[in-house]
Amino acid sequence: MLRFRQLARSLHVRLDDASAAALDVVRAGGLTDSEAVRTALREAAARRRVRSSIREEVERVSADEHDREQMRIIREQMAELAPSLGA
Repeated sequence: MLRFRQLARSLHVRLDDASAAALDVVRAGGLTDSEAVRTALREAAARRRVRSSIREEVERVSADEHDREQMRIIREQMAELAPSLGA
């Protein structure tokens, strides 16, 4: 059985001043340019996955009529417990 080894993909980028400064921050731990870029890409992808997951949860919850009604009731109860600003 033949197995093919996946070759690393090479990427050439032109950095503006802000991106160059960001690369310096990521490299501060002693990483090479390549290691820093790979690290930054993985971290950015992880943040995007989290935001996407949160967005999906918000959409799911906002579509749940029962849940929205429960939240309305809780808000009303909290408002009743809150001290009056005019007192």
